[in-house]
Amino acid sequence: MKLVNLLCAAAVGCLMTAPVALAQDQILIKFSHVVAPDTPKGKGAEKFKELAEKATAGKVKIEVYPNSQLYKDKEELEALQLGAVQMLAPSLAKFGPLGAKEFEVFDLPYIFPNKDVLRRVTEGPIGKQLFSKLESKGITGLAYWDNGFKIMSANKPLIKPEDMKGQKMRIQSSKVLDAQMRALSALPQVMAFSEVYQALQTGVVDGTENPPSNMYTQKMHEVQKHATLTDHGYLGYAVIVNKKFWDGLPADVRTSLEGAMKEATAYANDIAQNENDVSMAQMKASGRTEFHEQTKDERAAWVKALMPVHKDAESRVGKDLIESIYKEAAAAGFKM
Repeated sequence: MKLVNLLCAAAVGCLMTAPVALAQDQILIKFSHVVAPDTPKGKGAEKFKELAEKATAGKVKIEVYPNSQLYKDKEELEALQLGAVQMLAPSLAKFGPLGAKEFEVFDLPYIFPNKDVLRRVTEGPIGKQLFSKLESKGITGLAYWDNGFKIMSANKPLIKPEDMKGQKMRIQSSKVLDAQMRALSALPQVMAFSEVYQALQTGVVDGTENPPSNMYTQKMHEVQKHATLTDHGYLGYAVIVNKKFWDGLPADVRTSLEGAMKEATAYANDIAQNENDVSMAQMKASGRTEFHEQTKDERAAWVKALMPVHKDAESRVGKDLIESIYKEAAAAGFKM
């Protein structure tokens, strides 16, 4: 049924791979995403809508569809490729299953010591090189958006890496995230983001990993007794468009949209940390989840347990790519 729905949408959406003309030649862009409107990504999408419609003087109309209203995790990329929607902001982990396995480098635990190193990657040659991998998939990459660094949650304390043993942990579809959980002797469970709350509530999975803003807006803290502030992995998004649609836009419209996206990206990335800080404070105030802050030695133990995942991933995401990020970290004063 999902395939039928997608194909039906594509029957209409195929016309959208060229700019869609509305009244008075207005161009429609459907921007679909899977998280709540009050997350950093949700707010970034709304900011882009505001800026894009203003920058194009009404030539472009942006319709934002949050919370998997149109498509779930596994469906949205296919919908974009078919032309059923024009714009998405999927998490970077989504591109590995699509065939651009290099993007799974973002899933490597502790690959980014801080946001400075992250920016050197996403805003520099490495980020552009990664986006070029999407062109053959009919996708154009426009920007990288932050959500934040992830924490581990479950219904038992997760103080030491060994505490993860046997825990059924929800992950996105990613070979690297699968290897990460297995390195901790946990049991990775691939699941759509929209299904996680119910799975936690019913015990289908024991825990998950998320930045605080995702955890709070999806009310996961109501069904997780414990969380540890591991900051072990980065969760970011790539704002992408259907390549044929994008290339078919009038040059002046495309230039205006690029400017709006640049401004929306700065906005989304600026608010991401604040949203996570506020979400964490609200979850702590609720008293539903007990949050554990790691000591230096505890963090070192988690790093030691997870760094072998880097070596294991070399054959999949590319040794040269991993080492190029190490070089960016070294340039910023960090030794990997």
